[in-house]
Amino acid sequence: MPDIPTLQERFTGCLLGGAVGDALGAPVEFMSRQKIVERFGTEGIGEYAPAFGELGRITDDTQMTLFTAEGLLRANVRGSLRGMCHPPSVIAHAYLRWLVTQGGKPTPEIREGVLDHSLEEAPGWLIQHRDLHHRRAPGNTCLSALQAMSSLGDKAINNSKGCGGVMRVAPVGLYLWPIRDVGRAFELACEAAAITHGHPSGILPAGVLAEVILQLLHGNTLPIALELAKEELQNHDDHLETLQFLITAIELADSNLSPEQSISFLGEGWVAEEALAIAVYCALVAKDFRHGVMLAVNHDGDSDSTGAIAGNLLGVMHGVDAIPASWLEPLELRKVITEVALDLLAVNEWDVDEMGGKDNDWVWDKYPGF
Repeated sequence: MPDIPTLQERFTGCLLGGAVGDALGAPVEFMSRQKIVERFGTEGIGEYAPAFGELGRITDDTQMTLFTAEGLLRANVRGSLRGMCHPPSVIAHAYLRWLVTQGGKPTPEIREGVLDHSLEEAPGWLIQHRDLHHRRAPGNTCLSALQAMSSLGDKAINNSKGCGGVMRVAPVGLYLWPIRDVGRAFELACEAAAITHGHPSGILPAGVLAEVILQLLHGNTLPIALELAKEELQNHDDHLETLQFLITAIELADSNLSPEQSISFLGEGWVAEEALAIAVYCALVAKDFRHGVMLAVNHDGDSDSTGAIAGNLLGVMHGVDAIPASWLEPLELRKVITEVALDLLAVNEWDVDEMGGKDNDWVWDKYPGF
C-alpha cells in the first residue's frame, strides 16, 4: 500500500497541485478539445506548453488563491492581537492588493481610506514578490467588482456566477482544518466568493470546495466528503443548481460514459457550478494525480480553472509527492506557494497575542493584521 501522506504533504499538495493544474491548463484555456488533440496528440496536453512567454506560468487563479491565503493569515493575526476581526473584510483587503498587482484602481474612498496607508506602512510579504505583478488573464468580474468596492467586506453587486469565486478558495479549507464543525469552511468560502460574485451559483460552489477539502484533511474519502458537503449545501437558499451539477458529476463518475463524453455533458467550466462539477468528476475517476489533472484540462472551455480545482482536490488526497516532477520543478513561484501552504498549516502554532507573544514581530512584518 502507498504511504498515507502527512498533513504537511497534503497542505503543500493542495496549493501546488492547484498551481500545476492552472499552469498546465493555461495554454489551452481557449482551445476546443479538437484543437488540443490536433496540437498535442490523442491524450491532449500532458506537459507544459508556453503560456505568457514561458513554461509553467501560473494565471490569475493561483494569484488570487495566494491572496486568499494571505487574507486568512492576516485575519488570524488581527484576531489574535486585537481580539476581534471580520475575516471577509481582511480577505477583501487582500484582493485589493491583488488588484494593484494587476494595474487596477480601487475607488478613491478605499484607496485613500485603507489601501494606500497599508501599502506604505506595512505592505506585508506577499505583494513584494515582483513575479506576482503580471496580468495573467484576470477575470473581468473580479476586476470590476473590486474596482467598484466602496468599503471592505462589501458583497459584489452583480449577478455573475463565473468560476472566479470557486477557483481561489482552497486555502479556506486548509486554514480551518482544526475546526471539525461542518459548515464553517463552507460559510467562510462563500463569504470570500461573494466579494466578487453575486449569483448564488457563483458563491455556493466555493463553499462546497472548501468543505470538501476540510473533510479530506480529516481523513474522509472523496465520496464521503462530497456527501457531507452536499448536506451542508442544502442548508442554503438557491442551492438546487449547484446540487444538481454535483449529483450529475458523481453519477457520471459511476457510469460507462467516457471522460470526454462526461465532461462535455457537464459543460465547459466558465461558470462556477460547471467548473466544480468537472473537477469533482475528474478527481473521482482519476487513476492518479497526473491522470486526473490531465482529464481536467483537456476539454472545451476554462481549462486552467478546472485544472486548478482538480489539482487542489487531488493534491489534498494524494499529497505533494504525487505531483509529477516535470510539472512541479518548472512551476512559477513554487517556493512562494509552498511557503504559503506551510504558513496555513503552522498559523495555529504561532505565539501571537496582545500581551506580546514571541512571534509578534516577524509575523506582523510578514502578515500585518489589516
